[in-house]
Amino acid sequence: MGKMDWVREEIEELKRAGRYIPIRVLQSAQGAWVKIDGVEMLNMCSNNYLGLANHPEVRKAAIEAIEEFGVGAGAVRSIAGTNELHIKLEEKLAEFKGMEASLVLQGGLLANLGTIPVLVGKEDVVFSEELNHASIIDGVRLSKAKKVIYRHIDMEDLEKQLKEHRKDGKKALIITDGVFSMDGDIAPLPEIAELGEKYDAMVYVDDAHGEGVLGSHGRGIVDHFHLHGKVDVEMGTLSKAIGVMGGFVSGIEELIDLLKQRCRPFLFSSALNPGDTAAAIKAIEILERDDSLVKKLWDNAAFLKKGLQDIGYDTGQSKTPITPVMIGDEKKTVELSKLLYSEERVFASPIVYPTVPLGTARIRLMPSAVHTKDDLKYAIDAFERAGRKLGII
Repeated sequence: MGKMDWVREEIEELKRAGRYIPIRVLQSAQGAWVKIDGVEMLNMCSNNYLGLANHPEVRKAAIEAIEEFGVGAGAVRSIAGTNELHIKLEEKLAEFKGMEASLVLQGGLLANLGTIPVLVGKEDVVFSEELNHASIIDGVRLSKAKKVIYRHIDMEDLEKQLKEHRKDGKKALIITDGVFSMDGDIAPLPEIAELGEKYDAMVYVDDAHGEGVLGSHGRGIVDHFHLHGKVDVEMGTLSKAIGVMGGFVSGIEELIDLLKQRCRPFLFSSALNPGDTAAAIKAIEILERDDSLVKKLWDNAAFLKKGLQDIGYDTGQSKTPITPVMIGDEKKTVELSKLLYSEERVFASPIVYPTVPLGTARIRLMPSAVHTKDDLKYAIDAFERAGRKLGII
């Protein structure tokens, strides 16, 4: 046996269990319809909520920045990689989020990995939501702080854990996703903020699926709940509703200054490229001036959910445009996705264990502002035909 034979065995086991997911290759820009294997497919699984990933103004801003500043930042931010565009974006984000200051990083995952270990260390304690994103889980591990898990959106359990374990750490951090990406439900942030105040714990929200979706003009979950000044750290991504690439952290000026001294992705990885930075600035400007894309997103989401429910599907507990079509069985979920892809020209990826718990497999649909009602009706009809063929509905 060769020393790498275990890799093939693991791949085979994934295939046997029905958890091996093929990765589709797009041959076109992100949009309501995309080209895959030379075929036009209805795109129902992109995080491009507002269609900004291929918006003409956003594209133009990126091109103009490349012409002026080149394609690469050329260095880490702390040496020679900070461009005036980075400063403009950080100021724009702080204003947009209603926070004192912001720091831009290369991705949302890196924002969590870099920020959490600066906030807490081995003498501290973190209270983490049980369904938090993998990047939060990894960030907490890197911090070496004591980790206490509280049950999903269960504020009684969070308070119980705070009463029991707050004394275990010098500093304490409560950390939660704002919108939970697999189910589309929303964290009870007002109650979390109250408990943070009561137990002297910092409050950190990962707003990756809230930017461009919740709040006035898509300002996010803190704005949605009118909690400005009550949440200590907002982390976000520029790659979902904003449509570009990168992540950011917003908080008090002193925190952002400290992150510039200690955040490892900021210090040890080259800065966000000029084109991406300029494109993100333009995307936020579009949101600031006009909320029509946000309104269209929510209207489309309501239409899609009602259509799926009317034909017999369970769309879970979602309170946001994220639309989980709950199937349960892993293999049947993968079969449904394959049938939609091969016979209906609907691109809708299955979500199975370990991304979600065993027995809760689903196809997660992501309607966008660039889908038409005809597009969504096409998807609903395809789900009806495929679901009946497989005996799911």
